[in-house]
Amino acid sequence: MNEIGYRGATACNAAGISYRQLDYWARTGLVEPTVRSATGSGSHRLYGFRDILVLKIVKRLLDAGVSLQNIRSAVKHLRERGIEDLARITLMSDGSSIYECTSSEEIFDLLQGGQGVFGIAVGKVWSEVEGSLTHLQGEDLDDGSIVAGAGDDELAARRKMRGVS
Repeated sequence: MNEIGYRGATACNAAGISYRQLDYWARTGLVEPTVRSATGSGSHRLYGFRDILVLKIVKRLLDAGVSLQNIRSAVKHLRERGIEDLARITLMSDGSSIYECTSSEEIFDLLQGGQGVFGIAVGKVWSEVEGSLTHLQGEDLDDGSIVAGAGDDELAARRKMRGVS
């Protein structure tokens, strides 16, 4: 299956952020495109599905008042995780620290300790991004053609093979 990259406007639309935020986050290294970086005037960054997933999570963390330092740490950690692990993670935060939970028991323990204030189920964000991308255009990296409704990319295909909807 061909890899699909998403231009900035599409990434913004799917993640629910402004182009200004996207550009700032890329220039400061918070969330950089892994498919293709901008190489000068007139070139386009291309974001992958995982990049857009991280963009949407960053937005939710910022909206919840989490510090940029903690968000940078969470982004680094999410990037290090295997793609298969991401859908099973719930990020919990008390507004200052971010905790990763992979089971309901861990979430319960965190809440019992009085720490968790809000949570982000990465699998739910994953589904939202997939849904958004099915209505948006991507770029086929093999031939540069525009692909309409490009939400059916490599990662979506992996999920289908595993039987995860």
